[in-house]
Amino acid sequence: MAALRAAGIPFEMTRHDAVGSLAEAAAARGVEPGRLIKTIVVRRGEGDYLFVLVPGDRQISWPRLRALLGVSRLSMPSKEVAFEVTGYERGTITPFGALHRWPVVADSRLSEPGPVSIGGGAHGVGATVDAVDLTTALDATVADVTDPV
Repeated sequence: MAALRAAGIPFEMTRHDAVGSLAEAAAARGVEPGRLIKTIVVRRGEGDYLFVLVPGDRQISWPRLRALLGVSRLSMPSKEVAFEVTGYERGTITPFGALHRWPVVADSRLSEPGPVSIGGGAHGVGATVDAVDLTTALDATVADVTDPV
């Protein structure tokens, strides 16, 4: 919450019990599944990571993300490495308050104003923010980098 406050954007924290699906998580946070945002850690090279913000009902398009970044290879770190480099467990990762301020790529669907829910750093915790405020606060590169699930 401190990192969200420091970003200067309005937000509302949501806390909920464990959920078993995207639909349950979205309902618990009061948003549509496509407005529940997954923060994915992507590795470009040794010690070189970035965050990719992906709508819940979509997945990374690796060819488009590689083309955007101008690289031929990307990977996802193991859950152990993701924790080590962000300070957050998978399923709770957020750019806000992470151990490092890495570049952020946000899917183009986040250019549409309106509420989205992003991970709040712990299981069952989310922050609801305006999508445009989110991408602006994170100085995100907004591009079409996902495909439907």
